[in-house]
Amino acid sequence: MRHLNTQIFALMILTITIPLMLISGVIYYVSLQTVKAEYKNSSNLILNNLSFNIDQYLQSIEKGTLYAHMDGQLQNALEKWMSKPEEDQKLNYQNVIQHFIATLEMTIKNVNSVQIYSGNQLFYSANFNRADIDYENFEQDEWYKKTVQRKGAIVIFGTHTPFHKMNSTEKVISIARVINKTGGKQPLGVMLVDIRLDSLSEILNLSENTKRNFVITDQTGAIIYASNNLDISKPLQMDRQVFSKVLNEQSGSFNTTFAAHSSYLNFVTSPYSGWKVIQYMDEKEMTKDSALLSTIILALAVGSIGMAVLFMIIMRSRVTEPIIFLKRQVEKVGMGNFDVDLGSTRRDEFGVLYQGLRKMVEELQNYIERSSRAIVQQKVARLGALKSQINPHFLANTLESVQMKAILSGDREIAEMVGTLGQLFRIHTQMSKDIIPLHQELEHIRLYVKVQQMRFGDKIQYVENLAPDTESLQVVHFSLQPLIENAIIHGLERQVGAGLLEVSSTLSENLLLITIRDNGTGVSHEQLLNLQQRISNHSDVDMDSHIGLINVNERIRLYFGEQYGIYIHSELGEGTTITIRLPALPYRL
Repeated sequence: MRHLNTQIFALMILTITIPLMLISGVIYYVSLQTVKAEYKNSSNLILNNLSFNIDQYLQSIEKGTLYAHMDGQLQNALEKWMSKPEEDQKLNYQNVIQHFIATLEMTIKNVNSVQIYSGNQLFYSANFNRADIDYENFEQDEWYKKTVQRKGAIVIFGTHTPFHKMNSTEKVISIARVINKTGGKQPLGVMLVDIRLDSLSEILNLSENTKRNFVITDQTGAIIYASNNLDISKPLQMDRQVFSKVLNEQSGSFNTTFAAHSSYLNFVTSPYSGWKVIQYMDEKEMTKDSALLSTIILALAVGSIGMAVLFMIIMRSRVTEPIIFLKRQVEKVGMGNFDVDLGSTRRDEFGVLYQGLRKMVEELQNYIERSSRAIVQQKVARLGALKSQINPHFLANTLESVQMKAILSGDREIAEMVGTLGQLFRIHTQMSKDIIPLHQELEHIRLYVKVQQMRFGDKIQYVENLAPDTESLQVVHFSLQPLIENAIIHGLERQVGAGLLEVSSTLSENLLLITIRDNGTGVSHEQLLNLQQRISNHSDVDMDSHIGLINVNERIRLYFGEQYGIYIHSELGEGTTITIRLPALPYRL
């Protein structure tokens, strides 16, 4: 969210795309609920009509079976057959019964077969092959016992293979009843009518073409008929609680899992047969008509996002990228790089901004150049002033030493001291560079110490402890002599007895540390704090006291930076240690 185009893109998503998607989602949800409500209403109507049609068909079959009670010839033939007639009469009675069966088959639609059981004999239609019939002990069959128990009432048997027809795979529905003697309750036989499942398929066919699926079960839940290739030999694949409600209630509807699919299911109970007519439909199939609406909604959402992306691209090209480019140029200017390209041919607000910033950068660059030249000139002038303060001071002290020695000794020693002093002057005049290697600065120091030893004799002992590879590193010219001078004058000269002056060098990471240590009188704690404060504040360079320390520290910082310079530690009566902190840079000609 740091860039303007990202913020604008997010704003468009929040203000346009998301509200559009919410509104579209609400419209889709309302339309989906409407479709479901219409489907449920139409489902109840269709289911009631189907249940009524099935009952009408079964009642028509029942009416057909009643002809057995009104056909006098059949009644007489069955009655005579039950009384075991003579062999020459059996054929006549058998023909009468067979004729009735054939007539009834023609009367009832989609009948698979009609069978009449009388005595120990089975009379059946021409659809049966005698070799396929096995009806021995049929009185012991459950269906037969159940039919006899009803004493003439209709009994309906769900989908099954024909009871006494062997090797048959075709499923049928059966209606059975006892044929009683007309005007009485004397049983003459049992009639069994097998109906092909085509009869139910024809009734359900029109509704099944609308992607609705149907299952017909008996009162126990056993499947009588099922569309959509369901295995009728297996129990219904539905939730147990839903299945229990289907068996125990007259009608209802559920959203449940059926046949491993999320489905809408409703059912009614046939008042005639007691069968459960179940209708179910996959919810995806039920709402597929809403797919077009969902596609339109998705297209609108994608289009909205696409417009937001297009707007972001245009905004990035025309607004954001110029701002980012301008930001980078300003950052370069802030880092001191004035080589920036702020040219623009645009005539809008960005063009005016670029031109104004370019003019400002040019003026800033000119100002910095003028200021830099003034600062350099000021540092050069100050550096020359500092060096000019040191040289006369050294010369006065040296001449004082010559004067004192001339008084106290003969001409030979004076000549030697003057000769050494001449070498010092020649080294000083020949070295015009401000930065020299450490070994050259030490040559100067050794001559200076020699002069002082001529002055003080054995009172001053000089020692060097230099770390390897340090003599070739850079130092500021004429930076050690003022410190050596302070150590002799303010430390060793006032001390009674011999004194030690030690110069050492060490390397610490990227630093060159040069230490000048004496065992002289030292200074008090208050004097040390005052001196450290004057050195750190770069002040009092015009004062005579300790002028060498302040000048050396100032020169080191001017050449190498504020993090470098001299640091003093001293204790009264113990001596003084001065450490010069410099970058460990090799000297190059």
